[in-house]
Amino acid sequence: MALPTFTMKQLMEAGVHFGHHTRRWNPLMTPYVYGVKDKIHIINLNKTAPLLHRALVALEAVAAAGGKILFVATKHQAKDIVKDAAERCGQYYVNNRWLGGMLTNWTTVSQSIRRLKKMENDVANADKLGLTKKEVGVMTKEIEKLRSVFGGILEMHGTPQAMVVIDVPREMNAVREARILDIPTIAICDTNANPEAVDYPVPGNDDAARATQLYCDLFVDAILSGIEKRLGGAAAKKADGDVDAADEMEADLKDKEAKEKSKASVARAERREKKADK
Repeated sequence: MALPTFTMKQLMEAGVHFGHHTRRWNPLMTPYVYGVKDKIHIINLNKTAPLLHRALVALEAVAAAGGKILFVATKHQAKDIVKDAAERCGQYYVNNRWLGGMLTNWTTVSQSIRRLKKMENDVANADKLGLTKKEVGVMTKEIEKLRSVFGGILEMHGTPQAMVVIDVPREMNAVREARILDIPTIAICDTNANPEAVDYPVPGNDDAARATQLYCDLFVDAILSGIEKRLGGAAAKKADGDVDAADEMEADLKDKEAKEKSKASVARAERREKKADK
């Protein structure tokens, strides 16, 4: 699987070029703005395309190195798209609420995740544990509450090696925590965003579901491409290891045969000497 490609037509059809109303403008996005139409900023897709490609290359590299990638999007129109994208490529997501310290205070978050898993196990074995219906009901509500926050990172087991963000201003707390921990951030930056707050800004519409779907589809394909490269490299190393082992075994056999021949020659010489003495 190769790195995914896209066309200007796809970007246009998805509405990637539509920015926010001019009154919601961040001056730092000026280099990526083409113009204004009906008081709406129009994003320059000639700037978007190479930056989107760069983001895809970065995601592929992280996945190829075996890194974990966290998708973050808590706005209503993006949360389901992001969840589906993360699950399709075996990665992680936060799509309901960003809890302060979710990355910078991972120890506490891990404790909450362990508590959630324990409660789920207790509810599943309620009869064996002798839990009442009331106790099960209380625990079930608590489980639902915790799952809404931690459901997408239950198996992350530590901070990620990269983070994908759909709306920078909305997810600024997540972006700040990623910066503190030096976690590379790939982010869709609409005309109200600060592109300097992230490592791989991609100028584009962060509201339209169709645009978000396009971004996520490309991100998923890039991650899967990286995973495939990693697995292919591992298979090649294993094959090389098998060849080396075979060569070593062949050398051992030849060495063993040479030793046996040498022993046989010595034995024959000893027998001849004994006969000569007689």
